[in-house]
Amino acid sequence: EVQLVESGGDTVVPGGSLRLSCAASGFPFSNYDMSWVRQAPGKGPEWVSGTNAAGSETNYADFVKGRATISRDNAKNMLFLEINNLKPEDTAVYYCYLRRAFTDYWGQGTQVTVSS
Repeated sequence: EVQLVESGGDTVVPGGSLRLSCAASGFPFSNYDMSWVRQAPGKGPEWVSGTNAAGSETNYADFVKGRATISRDNAKNMLFLEINNLKPEDTAVYYCYLRRAFTDYWGQGTQVTVSS
């Protein structure tokens, strides 16, 4: 059974930083591309960042480009997202995302709130 467990969300002031983590299990993590997706209150999900299976290629949405770094530790089945210079508009629930065998998998999410 695929399990994705996010952690690391918090309430921070604008300009702060956070490192989000996702612990993956139930599938061969090192074989799959992984992504982070977020959902703000009252809005639909939006893709934030993705990395290939090896972690050698990364992509970012324009709204976090230059402020975020996605990484993974395939030995520990972990995915990370560090976001710097957080803005109030970054407030959302952040999810670890996997697409495998035509099925979408999400964790329970971790809340990031950016407020002064």
